[in-house]
Amino acid sequence: MHLVDVAEFYAPAGGGVKTYIDAKLAFAARKGWRVTVLAPGPRDCEEERSGGTVRYIRSPAIPVDRRYHLFRSVAPVHAALDELRPDVVEASSFMLGAWAVATWRGRQAGHAVRALVLHADFVAQHAHTWFGWLLPFSFIDRACFWFWGPLKAIASRFDRVIAGTRWMAGRVWREAGIAAEVVPWGIDLATFRPENRDPALRAELLARLGLPGSARLLVGVGRHHHEKRWPTVFAAVGLAGRVVPVGMVQAGDGFDRARVERAARRAGNVGLLGHVEDRHALARLLASADAFIHGSRAETFGLVASEALASGLPLILPDAGGCTDAAHPAWSETYRAGDARSAAEAILRLAARDPGALSAEAARGRRTRVIDTSEHFERLFALYRGPRPPLGELQTLEPDVALGAAPA
Repeated sequence: MHLVDVAEFYAPAGGGVKTYIDAKLAFAARKGWRVTVLAPGPRDCEEERSGGTVRYIRSPAIPVDRRYHLFRSVAPVHAALDELRPDVVEASSFMLGAWAVATWRGRQAGHAVRALVLHADFVAQHAHTWFGWLLPFSFIDRACFWFWGPLKAIASRFDRVIAGTRWMAGRVWREAGIAAEVVPWGIDLATFRPENRDPALRAELLARLGLPGSARLLVGVGRHHHEKRWPTVFAAVGLAGRVVPVGMVQAGDGFDRARVERAARRAGNVGLLGHVEDRHALARLLASADAFIHGSRAETFGLVASEALASGLPLILPDAGGCTDAAHPAWSETYRAGDARSAAEAILRLAARDPGALSAEAARGRRTRVIDTSEHFERLFALYRGPRPPLGELQTLEPDVALGAAPA
């Protein structure tokens, strides 16, 4: 099988989308399948990978984050699809890339399965972040009918719509009447393990923050981008630190770095580690903390929360977004998304719980809430090889009964 992924937000220094697609290439290599990634980039070039190829199409950069580019036109994407003749073609954004796949009419187009893979929630990423302090999220969602309507029209042109979390499937059903098939995202369970815990690293990180070994160490991972809401998280850690000894380290970088740095300085008990490229180093960092904390309500698949849970960490999460799929009261505390005081209260609730019991429950969560990357791709590729539904059929089904839906 030859799968072409038209990935508008794949970039060498990218985040979750890059992690996911790189894992797809590695899985294809093990199975003898072929994956070609079509991504916008600074120039036309190709990178051969085990499992396939990444082909960049020269495109303009996004002004506010020049790591990423956007397709200028559908024509080069159509030309590449005509040349590559895929069996399956995925689109993983709501931008021009999805429209290019939806409107492809080449010779092979009638034989290829088209799948829209939901990698982003632009309303939650941007509109909720910009206006959520002023307006209810539900009002903002209704006001963004100009986004949900075209998304439904595009989705109707695809054979399958795939969501990696129940949260995202429920969201597109509520807001746009789109029934997505849920194929839970997986992570590398061989890399992210509780056995990576390093007491010396934990002590070193707490010492950097001027805290004793008896303090609680929180960790956060993600880009410096407004949707991640790091200033809210840092303010919460600062508030909690006035009550109990607690500190936080954060791994990541991005165009919003200056604002994130100011927020860390204001909190006083937050340290920034920058981008951690090495996945094994990241796994060691996660396992060496006492809890994971996140701020974004715009996550579509929440890989980083699953990686933290797989590393043995209890979770402190907002009450919305894809990360909620990893949450459970036994090993998590949740708070009102975007509310620093509510997040601080969640930190204090977790700090008051028995660490040993939390670790035991997190280990149970690792077994019951997290699947390996290979299992995810086995399910996804089996779905693509299965019977092809009539175009638009799935839009008549609710998420809970759509083919491939995860159990509640």
